[in-house]
Amino acid sequence: MKRVLDNQILRFAVASATICGIVLAYFRWVRVNPAIVGFTFLVAILVVSTAWGLRYAVFMAVVATLAYNYFFLPPVLRFIIADPQNWAVLFAFLFTAVIASQLSERARREAFESNQRRRELERLYAFSQQLLATDNVFELLNSIPRYIVDAFSISDAAMFLNAKQQSYYMRIESQSIFPSEQLEAISSRGEPVLDRQHSLCFMPLRLGVRAVGSIALAGCDLSRETLEAIGSLTAIAIERANALEKLTRTEAARESDRLRSVLLDSVTHEFRTPLTAIKASAETLLSDVELDKPQRRDLLTVINEESDRLNRLVGEAAEVVQLDSHQLEFHFEPHHIREVLDNAINASRQALQRHPLQLNVPDNLPLVRIDIDRITEVVVHLLDNAAKYSPPETPIQITAEHRNGEVVTSVADHGSGIDDVEQEMIFEKFYRGRNQRMTVQGTGMGLAIARAIVELHAGKIGVTSQMGKGSLFQFSLPVA
Repeated sequence: MKRVLDNQILRFAVASATICGIVLAYFRWVRVNPAIVGFTFLVAILVVSTAWGLRYAVFMAVVATLAYNYFFLPPVLRFIIADPQNWAVLFAFLFTAVIASQLSERARREAFESNQRRRELERLYAFSQQLLATDNVFELLNSIPRYIVDAFSISDAAMFLNAKQQSYYMRIESQSIFPSEQLEAISSRGEPVLDRQHSLCFMPLRLGVRAVGSIALAGCDLSRETLEAIGSLTAIAIERANALEKLTRTEAARESDRLRSVLLDSVTHEFRTPLTAIKASAETLLSDVELDKPQRRDLLTVINEESDRLNRLVGEAAEVVQLDSHQLEFHFEPHHIREVLDNAINASRQALQRHPLQLNVPDNLPLVRIDIDRITEVVVHLLDNAAKYSPPETPIQITAEHRNGEVVTSVADHGSGIDDVEQEMIFEKFYRGRNQRMTVQGTGMGLAIARAIVELHAGKIGVTSQMGKGSLFQFSLPVA
């Protein structure tokens, strides 16, 4: 308060000093007619009115009128006007100075209000952009007070929501400034409270005619229109985020049901073949049929292999669920990609029995930071696919190379190829090629699992294929 008073006194002093300077200049040094002096006073008054406002301009006009009378209208150095025409001149000067000051003050005030509205519109736009950038309801609700403070340069903010009966503060200390009871009362009444003396503003959040909550601002000098716009934007953003969250949950539930159905259909179909083989072999062994040793061994081998296949199907189904829910744990360590390939070839030896293997892996490749079991699983899926979809006795090539800070591993086959449309779809869950669905066993989970694992290693996986020539699957992993 004292600082404001000192500033006002200083401005009055400067206005008085300006009049004194003009009087001194024209009375002592530069001799001109009174009309020029009057215009000089008028210009000085307009400058002060434009810069500081009407109060100082009127004060300056009165002082200038007295000085004009005393120093420049005869008889000079006396507050007496001998010529009646000079009275008209004096009052015309005073009237012109006051009216011109009022007009200048109005123009200055309108320019200030226009600039203030422009700044508030720019801030409202920035605030709306921040609200639209956040779709997560929990994150949005906790961020709105900070968004308001950042966008409108105020000192503190808080928000209350009816639906959750909860207050959200920019910081813990804000609770003492904005009690929850007061925020709830503003929301219940639906009427704003503007305490300009303490720079506190309370505004209901309106969605149409319905109040969904309230906001409170400290250090607030915003117009009521701007405050209402902030409340409306905030209410709309909250409703939008709620709607998006509900839509996302609905779509997630629908997708979950669809995946569950597809998974059940796929796994049920795939389970039947090994179960049928295991059941038939077991019944044969349990029957009274006399079997020699090789026959018994063949039946036991069937049981063993089909049990492994069943176990793998169950494992893949469980892994898909874990990957979708981000519950799969990874243990990253530096490894040479050759370790991965050796493990994968050993695990896929049965599938590769009828395919010559060509391996091209330089020894000087850099290490990659991976979960070796998971990346081995990726290569096993690629090798199994290459073996299943390639004619017997055709070779399978495995190569690895260092390229642009990544180790790129490729598995190439000589199968029938994949057309351009299906190349975009084969990494989706449960998708299987149109021409192989009925002829080649599988659930369509292998490549989806492989892609998820590679992407969780910050890598990429893709396929290049030519119809009738074969396919090349490759994945890249960042160098450790």
